[in-house]
Amino acid sequence: MRVFNFSPGPSALPLAVLERAAGEMTDTNGAGQSVMEMSHRSKEFKAIIEQAEALLRELMAIPDNYRVLFLQGGASLQFAMIPLNLAGAEAGAPLKKAAYVETGIWAQKAAQEAVKYAEVRTPASSKDRGYTYIPEAPAPEAGDAYYHITLNNTIVGTKWDRLPETGAVPLAADISSCILSEPLDVSRFGILYAGAQKNLGPAGTTVVIIREDLIGRAPSWTPAMLRYDIHAAESSLYNTPPCYGIYMIGLVLQWLRDRGGVPAMAKLNTEKAALLYSYLEESRHFRSPVEKPFRSLMNIPFVPVESDEARRKDIETRFVKEAAARGLINLAGHRLVGGMRASIYNAMPVEGVEALVAFMKDFEAGL
Repeated sequence: MRVFNFSPGPSALPLAVLERAAGEMTDTNGAGQSVMEMSHRSKEFKAIIEQAEALLRELMAIPDNYRVLFLQGGASLQFAMIPLNLAGAEAGAPLKKAAYVETGIWAQKAAQEAVKYAEVRTPASSKDRGYTYIPEAPAPEAGDAYYHITLNNTIVGTKWDRLPETGAVPLAADISSCILSEPLDVSRFGILYAGAQKNLGPAGTTVVIIREDLIGRAPSWTPAMLRYDIHAAESSLYNTPPCYGIYMIGLVLQWLRDRGGVPAMAKLNTEKAALLYSYLEESRHFRSPVEKPFRSLMNIPFVPVESDEARRKDIETRFVKEAAARGLINLAGHRLVGGMRASIYNAMPVEGVEALVAFMKDFEAGL
C-alpha cells in the first residue's frame, strides 16, 4: 500500500519515477547493468549525467554563463563551500565580508558555518517573531563578497515573497525545498544550491548552479573537493559522483517536463497549498503560525490553538498517530518548533492534500 508521505526530506518521489527505476534496476538504457554498477567514466553514465543537466537547464531556463554541478555533502556542505570559494582569503590576509539574512534555523546554520571563513554580518533577521515572516532586506554594503538568503524555510514554513536587490553583489540562495516548485529567474543569482532529497530525487546529491565569473576565487589552501573550479573543470566527475542519485534526478526531471514543466507545477502547487491554508483559516482547532504574505507553498506548519501546554501536546501526539493510521505519515513538526507540518512537494498529488484535509475535519469533530 502506498501512503501519502508528508516528510520534509527525504521526501516522496513520483510513483511513475519509482516504477521506471524499478524496471531499469538491472538493465538501464539497454546497458545490461544497473546504474549502481556503471563506471562514472563510461559512455553510458556520461549520457545519463549530460541528460540530467540538459533537462535542468531547460526546466529552469539556466543561462549559458552558469555551470551546473552535481556534488555530494548535502546543502550543509555548501554552507562551507560558498564562503570558502566566494569570500575565502589567503593565509594571513584579512577575512572578506559576507551578508546572511537570518530567516530560520537553516539560514542560521549557514551563517554559523560561514563565520569560519568570512566576516559574517546579519543585515536582517526575523528571529524576533519566531521566524514567522521575511524581514526587509537592506542593500549590501561595500565590500560584501556575496549576499545569502534561504529562499524557502523548510522548518518554519516561510518563503521570500520578493528577492532582495543586491546590485553587483552576487546573491546566493539555498533553494533545497523549493527548487522547480515555481518559476525562478536564475539570472538574479550568483549561486543557487539545493539538496536533492526534497524536490529532485533521493538523498545524497546536491545541485549547484553557479555563474562562471564566480568560479576560481578559492584561496590556494582550499581542499580540492571543496573547490568549484575543480568540479567545474571535470564536469562533476573529479571523483566518483553519486551516480544513482543523478540518474534518479534525471528521471524526476523527465517526469516534471512531461507534466508541463515548472509553470504547470507552480499552478498545481498553488492549488494544493490553497486547499490546506483555506482549511486552516476556517479551523476552530488549528492555525498557521506564519504571516500570510510569507507562507510557503512547500512546507505548511500548523499548531493547535489550545493554550494549555499539556493539552496541546496531547493533541499533537494523537494527531500524528491517528493520521498515520489513515495512511498520512510524517506529519510531526520539527523537533525544535513542535506542532505539525505538511510538506507538499512536487510529488505530492492533490489527492494527498484532500485526504489530509478530510482527516483533519474528522479529527476536529472528535475534539
